[in-house]
Amino acid sequence: MHWYRWDGDALLLRLRVQPRARGDALDEPVGDALRVRLRAPPVDGKANAALVAFLADTFGVPRKQVVLVSGAHARTKSLRIESPQRLPPIMGEP
Repeated sequence: MHWYRWDGDALLLRLRVQPRARGDALDEPVGDALRVRLRAPPVDGKANAALVAFLADTFGVPRKQVVLVSGAHARTKSLRIESPQRLPPIMGEP
């Protein structure tokens, strides 16, 4: 399985989150997930909130269009982004 797929206009992502990193960034694929580095600690939902904000900014959508589907308490997470307005270079051309 690839780390992303399309479901109509929605983009489904499988991510491996590394909290307490030096900065927020998309990294390289690791198996069937894309590594995402976040500065936020994995405490009290801070890393999940930072992930949603980072992805909303990266894909050019409001935060309400980024939905954590599974993995709220795990490092591997599935997310859904409704109608992304832009794609990061790691995804190539649509």
